[in-house]
Amino acid sequence: MKILRLVLIMGGLVLTVPVSVAVGMAVWSLAAPSATDVSEYHPFRSPEAKSQYLELYEVLERDWPVESESRMVGTSHGQTFVRVTGPDGAPPLVLLHGAGGSSLHWGPNVAALSEQYRTYAVDIIDDFGRSIYARPIENVDDYVRWLDELFDALELGDEIRLVGLSYGGWMASQYALAHLERVGKVVLLAPAGTVLPLSGGWIWHAVLASLPHRSFTKRFTAWLMEDLARGSDSQRELLADWVDLGFLGVASYKPRRMVPPSVLTDDQWRSITVPMLFLVGENEKIYSAERAIERLSRVAPQVQAGVVAAAGHDLTVVQADVVNRQVLEFLAP
Repeated sequence: MKILRLVLIMGGLVLTVPVSVAVGMAVWSLAAPSATDVSEYHPFRSPEAKSQYLELYEVLERDWPVESESRMVGTSHGQTFVRVTGPDGAPPLVLLHGAGGSSLHWGPNVAALSEQYRTYAVDIIDDFGRSIYARPIENVDDYVRWLDELFDALELGDEIRLVGLSYGGWMASQYALAHLERVGKVVLLAPAGTVLPLSGGWIWHAVLASLPHRSFTKRFTAWLMEDLARGSDSQRELLADWVDLGFLGVASYKPRRMVPPSVLTDDQWRSITVPMLFLVGENEKIYSAERAIERLSRVAPQVQAGVVAAAGHDLTVVQADVVNRQVLEFLAP
């Protein structure tokens, strides 16, 4: 289960690592129940697990950098927790975190993004955080339907701006494909799948991390997040907090099946007519940044694509100012 833990942890850090790795998903699927047991402590394993996880979650919530409003929004898939910031009446901007993460992982970005936008940082319905799913997400259509219901309940209207990181980026691309009429602009930050499949190097390192010794986990983390691992004291402390929350999440939550993030076909990329920004760190390990940019320039030249220097899958943390600036410039009218 160590590989699963690491996939989940690194998937959620605003630096999210894709939980899409085949090994992790196979383990998760084998363990996942076929039906939803809606107990009073669902989706946790026990009342004690719920209490322990939310206690740490609440501690980390205190570091949210801007004043926010918390909402619990009902959908057919359950209750979705949304952290709302920014000026009332400003254009809506929805933030979708990576797998194994939560809305808290937008901490390094939300202050800048909320200056001009009404920002909705979502705890994805069947992931860690405060959201409570009532029935499992079984396919991409379920995610699209859930997002559509969420946007309706929040009264976001059309011209919605979406920013998705890793697995959240894949979800944003899928929503845009299904509902171009509701989307204004889309930002994909190192999206899982979407452009290219996972690299063999990533899978090999993840397999090594499954060996039952903590040193392998540390080596995998240092390889995957090399820029963050060499970052400032505050960046390494933030990483440690998120790792703690991620490990605790795996131990506290019931297992669930996961929808594998797909790679968009050439025709799907060509069909996207809304403005879209794709950003990837130059040191990205889930796939080659160079190959991703090359494919987009070939099959979807309408997509604005760029490489962030001195960053990998941790681009929204180690280069938060750069990413925030480029996202805001792209979103500007």
